[in-house]
Amino acid sequence: MAIQDVMNIAKGSNSYLSFKLGEELFSAHVSKVLNILEMTKITKVPKAPEYMLGVINLRGSVLPLVDTRIKFGIPVTEFTAETCIIVLEVELNGDSVQVGAVVDSVQEVLEVEKEKILPPPDIGSKYKSEFIKGIMKINEEFIMLLDMDKVFAVEEKITIKQIGDTANIKKEEDVAQKTSKKEDVDKDTSKLKSNN
Repeated sequence: MAIQDVMNIAKGSNSYLSFKLGEELFSAHVSKVLNILEMTKITKVPKAPEYMLGVINLRGSVLPLVDTRIKFGIPVTEFTAETCIIVLEVELNGDSVQVGAVVDSVQEVLEVEKEKILPPPDIGSKYKSEFIKGIMKINEEFIMLLDMDKVFAVEEKITIKQIGDTANIKKEEDVAQKTSKKEDVDKDTSKLKSNN
């Protein structure tokens, strides 16, 4: 069964999607994950923050993309065949914002009881502790459970929302311009026909 199918079944349970950044394993609750996409053409956004890769077209909507490596201070590398986009829904002051997180690879959906999730370390973590909800130990490996609502700071989520809104406005303007040009062409064609 595909990971996407497993996630659809697992919504609302003790299920977590694990993914890799560099050599580290992370996870997010499946309720925050909307989709997993292969890498696709990215449209750059001028003057966007460094962690913003750009935007992609997702079923007619504009989805802002975040380079999760930059967000976590992990050295940036070339994309590989396993690099993919996790489409997430995060909360911003009660509003839902969709964002794509680029990760090195998606691993699997894990079933972990809440009692088996260890508290995050108080010191020594190289990642911001407020991002980390807890730590899971699976097959002798530690996997950090992320609080996806906190991974993106408020000002970053506002930037993400603004970039998405701006791109959507531009797309609407482009459609309006194309429609206007088509109407002009139709009018010219009608005039030619009537003259003949």
